[in-house]
Amino acid sequence: MQLTVTAAPDRERFEARDEAGVVAGVLTYQLTGNVIVYTHTEVDPRFDGHGVGSALARAAMDDARAKGRTVVPICPFLREWLVKHPQYENIVARSTRKVK
Repeated sequence: MQLTVTAAPDRERFEARDEAGVVAGVLTYQLTGNVIVYTHTEVDPRFDGHGVGSALARAAMDDARAKGRTVVPICPFLREWLVKHPQYENIVARSTRKVK
């Protein structure tokens, strides 16, 4: 399956579409200054297992890097994806607070 991921800044999200233009998934965000908070990734169940979430994550992280942004990954899917993709660690904000 061929996916195209595009930014939709007016909707504060990235959209993954298949060859027919059907939205296969979205990754939402909130942007404040130079900090982008990725809040949620959702994949249409018809596209599960086709790499939609990973395509969205990679496009969003590459976009943040290209624009010199700091990323705050609130989305559980993106947080897990980042564990497997340490090449983005230098743009990710991490808490230094100790949990009791």
